[in-house]
Amino acid sequence: MSSNPKMKNQEQKKPLALVTGASSGIGWELAQVLATHGYDLVLVARREERLGELAETLARKYGAATQVLAIDLSQPGAAAQIEAELTVREAEIDVLVNNAGFSQHGPVTQLRVEQLHAIVQVNIIALMELTRLIAPSMMARHRGRILNVSSVVGFTPTPFATVYAATKAFVLSFSEGLAEELEGTGITVTAFCPGTTKTEFAETAGMTKTIAFRSGAMSAKEVAEIGYAGMMRGERVVISGRMNWWMVFGVRFAPRRLVARIAKRIMKPEKS
Repeated sequence: MSSNPKMKNQEQKKPLALVTGASSGIGWELAQVLATHGYDLVLVARREERLGELAETLARKYGAATQVLAIDLSQPGAAAQIEAELTVREAEIDVLVNNAGFSQHGPVTQLRVEQLHAIVQVNIIALMELTRLIAPSMMARHRGRILNVSSVVGFTPTPFATVYAATKAFVLSFSEGLAEELEGTGITVTAFCPGTTKTEFAETAGMTKTIAFRSGAMSAKEVAEIGYAGMMRGERVVISGRMNWWMVFGVRFAPRRLVARIAKRIMKPEKS
């Protein structure tokens, strides 16, 4: 974990954003977009070396002051550990980006219980706890933005990514409900729903041979810019890409069983 000095709020000249899952992919790009728009950063992920590389890039290219927190969100208590570090450093978060998330490809009955627990821990528990711990300080200051990264699969049952899709459905519902709770407080909550994106996600999850990830994936940079823009507009739900928007729109009118069958075909590994 980084031993950077305190970032006292009274000494901060820039607003401060915290990004989880910042060591690659959409999180990496979101950090750069935020730095481009004048934010200092707190970067959270397991891979400290990768976070250090990003911190150096943000300082060199954008003059952003960056702190690194090498914390594994799959471990219980990770959110409380982050809050404790922020308290010690007297760092007040203006933008919270809950981006960290992962999946494992395959039937639920063939995945280890420990894998399923880790998916839920990162995608739901850590996100929920970190939001709960940081939002009150935003409320006290009557300002703040929260961007929770869901997915287009949060709108549909998705065989072979069943638990992942279910966690993203939670993120979508949680964010929309919280946005309504915080109406009038000066805080916006946005559920960001990307589709397939060119990142390490597919390889890590074992999804590279699926139809979903063999065509039509957007770049992480493009996706990050869409998410940032929607958050800054205060939108409650943001879907990246016109095709993804139409897909989500169509799902609302299709029978759920048909939707699941189509998703099954898309997520099933292609035969060699």
